[in-house]
Amino acid sequence: MSQTIPVLSLQQFLQGTPAEQSAFVQQLGEALGAIGFFALVDHGIDGGLIQAAYAAAEAVFTLPASVKQQYEDRALHGQRGFTAFGREHAKDSPYPDLKEFWHIGPEQVLPMNLWPAEVPSFKPAMLTLFTELDRCAQVLLEACARFLDLPPRSLADATVNSPTLLRVLHYPPVSPEQPPAQLRAAAHEDINLITLLCEATAPGLELQQGDGTWLPIAAIPGQIIVDTGDMLQNLTNGLFKSTTHRVLNPDNDRDRRFSLPFFVHPRAEIDLSPRPGCVARTGGKPRFPQITAGEYLHLRLQEIGLT
Repeated sequence: MSQTIPVLSLQQFLQGTPAEQSAFVQQLGEALGAIGFFALVDHGIDGGLIQAAYAAAEAVFTLPASVKQQYEDRALHGQRGFTAFGREHAKDSPYPDLKEFWHIGPEQVLPMNLWPAEVPSFKPAMLTLFTELDRCAQVLLEACARFLDLPPRSLADATVNSPTLLRVLHYPPVSPEQPPAQLRAAAHEDINLITLLCEATAPGLELQQGDGTWLPIAAIPGQIIVDTGDMLQNLTNGLFKSTTHRVLNPDNDRDRRFSLPFFVHPRAEIDLSPRPGCVARTGGKPRFPQITAGEYLHLRLQEIGLT
């Protein structure tokens, strides 16, 4: 199985020569600037850990609905714990997405995580995966900063003690009665800085190309899919593209799908206004608003139905 988007090796940046590191930075910048996506290999996250996380996720999502609902606190606006099937919709979509999910944040950042007592393996698997994905994200943000001619740690430091989220996603089998236009995840862009998506258990992810056609992205073991979020697009004045993507329904009504996206957020007070150097590289005029990360997040959570 071959990948349809650029594939980058993180070890080239971590252990390569200065020339190899510079090449990685250039490849990353070109991928995020051209299509907003790339696949990452040699990232150091053990495949066994990802599979253990999926096994724990399956155990949680096959619990009775009455049990899962005990971990859904509407006052948290979906920021922790369980969110029931059909509660979230893509911006401007008339239909709710065909999914349910569980949100996990940093243990040191409020609100507190909600852990299912019925599946004791869920907490250690997800916390370990959270730590590993965060480590990887910090490195990628340093590479982004280098491409953008920003201070090397500026983007990574903005995510320390932030509302970064690991979303444990379950797409149940799709009923034949569902409207054809109602998708597992309707066309949308991510809100955050960057997203790291562990290999999903089934295909379905597609990104929209410049001509409006859809490009399938392969779910290949050992690859993490990385994409630009709206916040990083805003900060870079569009130099990095936040690309529309979706998750299609399967061909039959038996298949379920799990995925593990890691949404890397800055702290609420971080200024997302277009950086002067990025403005200079994108025509010389600001094309995106002056706004903080907290303000941006609140607006988008309203748009997708979580507040």
